[in-house]
Amino acid sequence: MATKNLKIGSVMPAFNLEGVDGNFYRNDFIKGKNATVIIFSCNHCPYVQAYENRIIEIQNKFSGRGVAVTAINSNDEIKYPDDSFGEMKIRAKLKNYNFPYLRDEDQSSARAFDATHTPEIFLFDSESRLAYHGKIDDNWKEHEKVKSKYLENAIEELLEGKVISVPETFSIGCTIKWKS
Repeated sequence: MATKNLKIGSVMPAFNLEGVDGNFYRNDFIKGKNATVIIFSCNHCPYVQAYENRIIEIQNKFSGRGVAVTAINSNDEIKYPDDSFGEMKIRAKLKNYNFPYLRDEDQSSARAFDATHTPEIFLFDSESRLAYHGKIDDNWKEHEKVKSKYLENAIEELLEGKVISVPETFSIGCTIKWKS
């Protein structure tokens, strides 16, 4: 389940990407004091759309505890114009994102993380080491029927200094749309 590039305990890959707010974000700039959540995301994927409110809720719930969420869109905007930088700006404003939404134009960050899906979650500890990789929870379609909140549970365990009981789950969602 871990990616070829990132195993549990691996250090977060470096990046410097432009956000929808016009600022550039490096991995050390977006780092949370206690944990950092990187979500490979996009606009058009129905899985991402189903999870958007949950991602916002996770940021709201944990930001006061030193956890920072960042979303990265690496999709080919030529074949998928809904994922263009301009559309990202519109989506972030429409949904009132409370986290940075970054454009990985050359797809180098997706390759460095070896990300394959949207949404795909990478949770890093205070030392920027991978602590959890996978999906947000066990029911993308019906929020009210979620039984296992994998990401939230991993964050809680990390913040409490516990060993993460489920460090990996398989990612579900749309595949990242690679450029030719």
